[in-house]
Amino acid sequence: MIDRRSLLGATVAGTGAMLLPDAARAMAAAAADPVAPYRTPYKYPKLILAGSGIPGSFDEKAVDCPFVFSANGKFYLTHVGFDGIGYQTGICESDDLINWRRLGIIMARDPDDPITRYNIACASILRENGLQSPARLIKVGGRYVAAWHAYPNAGYEEGAAVIGLAWSDDFMHWERGPVILRAEDGADWERGGLYKPTLMKDDDTFYLFYNAKTTGEPWHEQTGLATSKDLKTWTRHPGNPIIPNGPRGAPDARFASDPVLVRHDGRWGMFYFGLAYDGHARDLLALGNTLTDFRKVDEVLIDVGPPGSIDEKYAHKPSVIYHDGALYHFYCAVSGKWPNDVRGLAVARSKPW
Repeated sequence: MIDRRSLLGATVAGTGAMLLPDAARAMAAAAADPVAPYRTPYKYPKLILAGSGIPGSFDEKAVDCPFVFSANGKFYLTHVGFDGIGYQTGICESDDLINWRRLGIIMARDPDDPITRYNIACASILRENGLQSPARLIKVGGRYVAAWHAYPNAGYEEGAAVIGLAWSDDFMHWERGPVILRAEDGADWERGGLYKPTLMKDDDTFYLFYNAKTTGEPWHEQTGLATSKDLKTWTRHPGNPIIPNGPRGAPDARFASDPVLVRHDGRWGMFYFGLAYDGHARDLLALGNTLTDFRKVDEVLIDVGPPGSIDEKYAHKPSVIYHDGALYHFYCAVSGKWPNDVRGLAVARSKPW
């Protein structure tokens, strides 16, 4: 895995500037434990967002797939809602990252559109990359850009989904763009269908990380990458999948899914979730010096809870934001048994509540 020595009175390399003792200790700790900035061991005990239970509402049955950012002095959380037919995408706002106000749907299915007639799930909006940044959105050509995926059939993630982009002037009203990735154009590991995409930009290149599944039962999910210079022409990375499944006893033996990328201290961190053969999903981490070469961390970041807890079955699908000296790690928590399980959004953070 990726010796502690005393850095009291040390200098910043190449500058001659003196480090204060606290800063020196922090640097020593980071060098000795590169996972430390990513840990969020303190779970909030209740769901922060659940299915509304309102008949006919887009999120009647469940909410899923959190994506968090800041804007206009507030925090925003996009999420998909399931109504028994399919996914649609909503948004809520908060002043404290715990209490959330629903603002409604921002991407709705279109019965007249063969691609989104049952589902449209916005998974990410282009935002700042820094782990400890305010997670503000970034515009391209004066507009916000988001990545979505859509399943072709009614029901819960039925059929081979495609990935596309959408554009907005205000991040509340979105115009759907074209499909950019299809399962049939990929390799065997993704022929069963595409899942949640994360869109990001580094230098002059756009990166789209996504997970996809194999055909047949039981299927496996792994994480791949496509890149573009113009958001129009996309090229799959020749080394895909860049996050493959682990061995049978690993926490990601079946799924290595839902990648989320951040940059910290010159290194890239990829949050993702794994599904093990024990039937539980957990949030994990991989670290890399580049965006195409990652090493998995041998540690579970968010584990499932004890029987009876909100995340006794799954603790998965990460999204993170840094606020007031703490890292907040949002995830989808699932308890109970399908099809009567309870699926909602939860959060853990790096300091006690």
